[in-house]
Amino acid sequence: MDNIPKSSVEPIVGRFAPSPTGPLHFGTLLAALGSYLAAKQSDGDWLVRIEDLDQPRVVEGSAAAMVSLLEELGFEWDGRIIYQSRRYERYREILEQLLQGGHLFACSCTRREIIASAPHPGEDGYVYPGTCRNGPRNPQAARAIRLRVNDQPIVFEDMLYGEWRQNLQREVGDFVLQRADGVFAYQLAVVVDDMDSGVNQVVRGADLLSSTPRQIFLHRCLGISAPRYLHLPLALGPQGEKLSKRHEPRSLVNRQNASLMIWRALEFFAQEPPEELIGSPPKELLAWAREHFQFRRIRPENRGVSFS
Repeated sequence: MDNIPKSSVEPIVGRFAPSPTGPLHFGTLLAALGSYLAAKQSDGDWLVRIEDLDQPRVVEGSAAAMVSLLEELGFEWDGRIIYQSRRYERYREILEQLLQGGHLFACSCTRREIIASAPHPGEDGYVYPGTCRNGPRNPQAARAIRLRVNDQPIVFEDMLYGEWRQNLQREVGDFVLQRADGVFAYQLAVVVDDMDSGVNQVVRGADLLSSTPRQIFLHRCLGISAPRYLHLPLALGPQGEKLSKRHEPRSLVNRQNASLMIWRALEFFAQEPPEELIGSPPKELLAWAREHFQFRRIRPENRGVSFS
């Protein structure tokens, strides 16, 4: 894959959208670095959005700490930072639009009922069998709001992983846009936020590849074009699990180890930064990366990372 081309027609708008569930860690740094360089090397904008929909998981102060650290490391974003927790009214507005278009239905099924009646496991849990498509099975129960899918395959070209294909009806089923407890689903919020911000390039971890067809389908229901996608390989822990601050506390990024962590991120992406940059200030490493980073060097396979 060549470097992402500059566009003379449509300026690139990328974004970094972390969840504030704790300190910045290596896996999140990979997403920040990849999305930042993909936007800036194309003379585009790079936005920051805090995905704090799931309030019980939010760690107080972590968003501010993450933003402060990114700024200190030399990451430069465009425009103001968006917080999903401040956009509930907009999500309600889009749900109403989809409802008027005949795309939504209320569902009273519990998780246990779905597992019992689902034809087989799907990409993210069990395939929803369409139980409430013609009206909620239990009108007295709390209701989730689902998006009605169809049998037409969603096909897209990922800039690193190539063609990706998914039949939503067979592999996912009608999916939730608002939970029965009123919480808006990630799939809804991410599409609405990208649409409203003009995002046309999404660079993020490969763990979200399976979510992408749902988001493309929702874009189509709203009558808008989906962004281009580039999914980055995941950093794995010692047991082959997705690296996280919970599994590997030594992967946390702070002011003392930031230079080493950026260096390791560049190595993870197979960029081979020169040895004389070892120990350089983070801003110097970022400046080198903006000049020399080549996306075609990235290997798609996930890789283990040691912090010993």
